[in-house]
This record gives sequence, structure tokens and C-alpha cells, in this order.
Amino acid sequence: MNHDDHGLSLIGGGQMALALAEGFCRAGLVTGPDIQVYDPAAAAKERLAARVPGVRFAAGAAAAAAAAPIVFLAVKPQQAAEACREIAASLRADAVLVSIVAGLSTATLAAIAGTPRVIRVMPNTPSLVGRGVSVVCHTPAVPAAALARTLALLAAVGHVHEADESLLDAVTGVSGSGPGFIARFVEALAEGGVQAGLPPDLALALAVQTLAGTGALLEQTGEHPARVREKVSSPGGTTLAGLAVLDQQGVPAAIAAAVVAAAARARELGRPPDASPAGRDR
Repeated sequence: MNHDDHGLSLIGGGQMALALAEGFCRAGLVTGPDIQVYDPAAAAKERLAARVPGVRFAAGAAAAAAAAPIVFLAVKPQQAAEACREIAASLRADAVLVSIVAGLSTATLAAIAGTPRVIRVMPNTPSLVGRGVSVVCHTPAVPAAALARTLALLAAVGHVHEADESLLDAVTGVSGSGPGFIARFVEALAEGGVQAGLPPDLALALAVQTLAGTGALLEQTGEHPARVREKVSSPGGTTLAGLAVLDQQGVPAAIAAAVVAAAARARELGRPPDASPAGRDR
């Protein structure tokens, strides 16, 4: 069997690339030897080799791009243009570029990488534990079979949604940056527990488990968060006392503003310094 016929390549081997590779293998969609990675950082390669047995490493981005029909671009936004130029001449004629880079549009990626076949994905860090959310859009030139395979791969690390590309900056604000906002909330919830007299370890455990349980409740029942909130808010009770403080302190408005700020930053990251075509005509 030629692994490269159904394998995939990763340009970038950071935490999100690791989450994807591990999830793909865990689901049995590929094996370690089916995956080729380029990342110059020794620590990233060591982490991948330990968690994805058999994964192969390329000497450069161009070599990795040439090795598979699906090429994931998993670098930082500031590195994306250079990476696209490096791989442009090496992408297979039928290759599909799958970008998980925040902000960069399919049109920009297509122009720099010199291919009309681009899938853009906004994943998030819970993909590391198979509970991620990925939102996908793509150019019209992406073949149906390649899109279906990419969606199946992404489903191995969590939920997958398709959306119009115009929504992806807002998606970034909610699900892309959301784990950071939620982690900050958990920090504060645990700190409140400590201030109320709990040992730090117990306070943090209660905060994390309460978040996880509430998320599962919302997901499994399908109830609107407002309804769940109302059910636990007895008149004159403890929850209403705390909610009143959250409203007085402007916490709900601050969370919404954080999402808007993250979405705005995603739009800023999507303004490349140079989107001139590279590589061959496609």
C-alpha cells in the first residue's frame, strides 16, 4: 500500500496539529505512517513522535506538501503567507489545502498558494480531548470526495459545522477564542470559592466539574441557557444573589464584548501584506 495515496500532510506541528493527528489516528481514519509533518521545532517533533507512533517528518514544507493529497496548514497567522509560498510549487495537481489559520480567507490562501482548492477550518483547543468544534467553508473548486474526507477527519476530534465564509471571523470570536474566555471564567469561579473559604484544590475541581456538567446538560437537553439559568434561580435564593452581582459588574456585557473584540482581531489577521499569486497556474 502506498500510504501517500490516502495520507495527509501537516505544515506545522503545534498543539492543534497534534490534536488533529491524534484524533485522526484514534478514529482509525489514518495511521501514524500515513501522516507526514514539517515543523522546524525539535520539541514539536518529539511530542508528535511520542503521541502519534510512526508519524513521518519531512525535511521541509515543500517536501511535506508534495507527499499527500490533503495538506493541512497549521501555522501561526504571521507565518502563513511564507508557508504558502514555500509549498505552492510542490502541491500536487489534485491537492486540497486545508487551512486552520485564523483570519486568512480562502481567496487569500488560494492566491498565495496558487491553488483554487482550499478548505478553511476554524477548530478549537478542546479538539485535544476529542470535544472540539470545527467550522468549515471551502472554495467551489474543492472536489466533493476531498471535502467529505476532510469533514470525516475533523469529525474525529469533535463537532463539525459548515458555514458561509463571511461568518468565520465571528465563529473565531465564539468557539475559537471561547475556550480562553471560559478558562478565565473557571479561574474566577475557583477564586471565588477560595475567597468563600474552600481549599484551592477543591475550589478548582468544583469549578471545572460544574462547567463540564453544565455544558453536558445544555448539549444533551437542547434547552436554551436562559431556561437552564431560570431553573436554578429560586426567588430570593443563592443563585439570584450571585447573578445580580454579575449583572451589576457588567460581566455578561464584557463577555459579549470579548467575543466581538476577538472577531475584530481575526479580521485584522486576515489582511495579508501580500496576496500575490505564487507557484503555477491552476
